[in-house]
Amino acid sequence: MERVTRLSSEKAVVIFTPSNDCPMSHTVTTLFSGLGLGAAVHELNKDPRGRDMERDLARRLSRNPPVPAVFIGGKLVGSIDRVMSLHLGGKLVPMLKVAGAMWL
Repeated sequence: MERVTRLSSEKAVVIFTPSNDCPMSHTVTTLFSGLGLGAAVHELNKDPRGRDMERDLARRLSRNPPVPAVFIGGKLVGSIDRVMSLHLGGKLVPMLKVAGAMWL
C-alpha cells in the first residue's frame, strides 16, 4: 500500500501501532525515546485507513497482528521481537546511525 510506504519514509524511525495503549507499542516507543530519538508514531486505530494499513503490514510481516511495526531508514525492520533482538545484539544503534537517526 502506497500510504504505508510514504509514511514509513517520513522520518528516520517510524512506528505503526494499534494504539498508544498497547503494551508492546509502549515498550518499543519507550526504547527509541530512551535512545534520544523522536520516532514518528502512527496509531492505526485513529487513521481512517488504519485497517487497510494494518492488512498491508500483516502481508509484509507475514504475521497477525502486525503491529507494532518498525521502519528504520524507510526499510521495514519488523515488530518488537526483531527490534529487541537487534538492540540486545548491539546492532540497533549502528542501524540507526546509518539511517541518520543518530549521530554519536
